[in-house]
Amino acid sequence: MEQESGDLDSLVRKRLRALRVAQGWSLEELATRAHLSQSSLSRIENGQRRLALDQLVTLARALDTTLDQLVETAADDVVISPMIDGAHGLMRWPVKGDPGISVVRQRMTEPPPDNPSRMRAHPGREWLVVLSGTAVLMLGHRRLRVETNQAAEFPTMIPHAIGAEGGPCEIIGIFDRDARRGHQRDNGGDRDTPGIGD
Repeated sequence: MEQESGDLDSLVRKRLRALRVAQGWSLEELATRAHLSQSSLSRIENGQRRLALDQLVTLARALDTTLDQLVETAADDVVISPMIDGAHGLMRWPVKGDPGISVVRQRMTEPPPDNPSRMRAHPGREWLVVLSGTAVLMLGHRRLRVETNQAAEFPTMIPHAIGAEGGPCEIIGIFDRDARRGHQRDNGGDRDTPGIGD
C-alpha cells in the first residue's frame, strides 16, 4: 500500500512538471499563477516537499486541469474494443473526454432516415468530424453531405439523424452534456455513450 502511495506521489510530481513544460512556463511563471513561491514549487516537483491537497487543487487550476486528472492512475481499459450495433450498422469506440463532453468514434454503413418523424430532437449541441467516407447529416428537411476531413456543428433541438452515403464512413461525434443525456434517454439509458446515427 505504501508502495502504491509512493508511485502515485511520483506520478503526480512528474505530471505537474510535464504540464508546466508543455505550457512553456518556467517555475516562476507557474508559481506566480498558482500563488506559490518559486522555491516551494521547485521542491514540490523534485519531491523535497510533501504534496498538500490545497496546493494540488491550486496547481491543477493554474495548469487548466482538474485534481482528478492530476491524480488519475492508468486505467485498465487502455485498449478499447468496438461495440457493434448490427441493427443500426454501427461500430462504436467510446473515447474518454471532459466530464461534460462525450466523444464517440463510429463506423456507419446505413443511410440516415429521411423522414423527420424518425429523427430525434433534444436539448444540446453536437459536433461531428468525418474521418473517412461521406456522411449525410439530416437536419429537419435539409440534407447535408459532410465529406472526409469536413466537420459540422448543430443544435440538437432540430430533428436530426446521421448516416453514411455510398459506402461506410467513420466519424467522430462530440456531444455536450445535454446532447449526451438526450441520446441516452432515446436509447433507453442502457449505454454510457450516446449513439449518433440511431
